[in-house]
Amino acid sequence: MTESRWPQKPEVLERRSVARSRLFHVESLDLRFSNGAERTFERLTGSDQGAVMIVAMPDPEHVLLIREYAAGFEDYVLTLPKGLVDPGEDIVTAANRELMEECGFGANRIEPLVELSLAPNYMRHRMQVLLASDLYPRRLPGDEPEPLIVETHAIEELPALLARDDFHEARAIAALYIARDRLRSEQVPTRFW
Repeated sequence: MTESRWPQKPEVLERRSVARSRLFHVESLDLRFSNGAERTFERLTGSDQGAVMIVAMPDPEHVLLIREYAAGFEDYVLTLPKGLVDPGEDIVTAANRELMEECGFGANRIEPLVELSLAPNYMRHRMQVLLASDLYPRRLPGDEPEPLIVETHAIEELPALLARDDFHEARAIAALYIARDRLRSEQVPTRFW
């Protein structure tokens, strides 16, 4: 007899909409676990279209970061360009559009890196991280209330970025480390004996 590696998912007894705004939908879930315990969880449901975050490389050593106002902190933060996938778009098209809107560049090469979540106990939100290279100038109008400041930073200097007070978004940090490690692995020469 083999035991399942994962416990049985709880049964959803009831699902209720608790609050809704232009950006957020709070949902309440009444759950019954396999041991009979019942609990109510609240969560933010995400966009069903998805979202993208772009690690844009103007050259093999540097990455583009944007400075934008973060209402959650009531301050400006440094982060990667990102945005929602519009209806009818795939993630590569959405990433290129967001890059043009937020940084003023398009990319001839865009490849998916990883999917990240944030606070999965409370949010149903997934972010597709893509690596963009072979950039070219191209600006599209975006929905930002003011022009974003675009900065170029060396991808190998992540510890210096982490020491800053304005760079702390966990998804951006994870995305940069993943991209850096991917780029390093592509640069390692293969030896044949």
